[in-house]
Amino acid sequence: MSPRLRAMSGRDVARVLHRFGFAVVSTRGSHAKLRRITAKGERQILTVPLHAELAPGTLLAILRQACRFIPGPELRESFFSE
Repeated sequence: MSPRLRAMSGRDVARVLHRFGFAVVSTRGSHAKLRRITAKGERQILTVPLHAELAPGTLLAILRQACRFIPGPELRESFFSE
C-alpha cells in the first residue's frame, strides 16, 4: 500500500516547517511568509496559504518547494500517512 497524502491546514504545514527552523516573518492576506537563515547566512523563504484545508496539489507544491531546502525523506513523514 502506498503512502497517502494527509489532509492538512496551512497552519499545520507552518508547524511542520517550524520544526525545521522556519519562522513566520510576515502575513499578507491569507498567506504567511516563512523564512530561515542557514549557518552560511543564506535566506530560505517559503510561502504557505493559511487555509483551513489545503488542496492536495497545493500541498504537493509546498512539499516540492520545501524539498529544495530540507531532505525529502525527513519531510515526507510529516506530509504522508502510511
